[in-house]
Amino acid sequence: MEHTTPIEVSNKSFAELLNSMSKTGFQGRRLGIAFEIWLEMLKEERMTILMGLAGAMVPAGMRKIIAWLIRNRFVDVLVSTGANLFHDLHEALGFKHYLGSDCVNDEELYREGIDRIYDVFAYEKEFNRLDFMISEIFTESEGSFSSREIIERIAERIKKEAKEDSIVLSAYEEGVPIFCPAIADSSIGIGASLANRRCVVDTIKDVEELTEIVAKSGKTGVIYIGGGVPKNFIQQTEVVARLKGYEVDGHDYAIQITTDSPYFGGLSGCTFEEGISWGKINTRSRKVQVFVDATIALPILAHGLIGAKRKSNPFFYFGKEIRVSYSQRT
Repeated sequence: MEHTTPIEVSNKSFAELLNSMSKTGFQGRRLGIAFEIWLEMLKEERMTILMGLAGAMVPAGMRKIIAWLIRNRFVDVLVSTGANLFHDLHEALGFKHYLGSDCVNDEELYREGIDRIYDVFAYEKEFNRLDFMISEIFTESEGSFSSREIIERIAERIKKEAKEDSIVLSAYEEGVPIFCPAIADSSIGIGASLANRRCVVDTIKDVEELTEIVAKSGKTGVIYIGGGVPKNFIQQTEVVARLKGYEVDGHDYAIQITTDSPYFGGLSGCTFEEGISWGKINTRSRKVQVFVDATIALPILAHGLIGAKRKSNPFFYFGKEIRVSYSQRT
């Protein structure tokens, strides 16, 4: 039986720290194991890494981390809440989120037009400017689109006026598809509701597109920041693929960073072992769930990945038939 190894305080890199943490206990070990699993995914020759992004990660300062992961192709597909994408676009245009407090008079904030996300503030007037811009994009579009397609249209418009790099722009430029299956449940949905109804977001097309990506990938790994709709949307692709006749055995690698527990039956906290019973997670998968605030875990993991090399990454072709191919990285 291998013994725990106390961490020695020394001048070490984040990667070295995470490797040391994998030999400790509790959530520190789980975070170290999450790092090991992410590195294993990067070494695979035919691997598609999907990230589910929930929670208010962008207002909390995680935007550039996600964009960096996409730029380096440590993530190949992103499934996000609409809120994270809206706040990302907000910052791309040069607007800000501000250091606030959770000990504050919220009635006074309302009178001042300030929105609060725990201890982060933002101006409602700035949000409204983006609401109307999104409304214009939807008005200029006509037809039925998957959320991936409409997000690409938004990226094309935002790119012309962007002052900062962003999740949406990095994905657009790197060929990383973004899906937002609950797009109406966000300020993007608010902006869209102000437009005419000639543009329709077909979220069933999202199901079809993401399922094809998963089914046609060599292996798949999933990384969940939080849970909610993004987690389940990625998980259910394995079920849909089998119903369509594909031979799939569940995701091969799985990492989740969450503060939710499994005891109350919610999906955000449910274990990957539970996912095995549905065929969503491979019985032989490398998997770990880290029960910690993602604003703590994600910066540590990302800094550990500095200098990591990817063996190959997928390219996606969207047409009458969706294709996935892999290219060696130099």
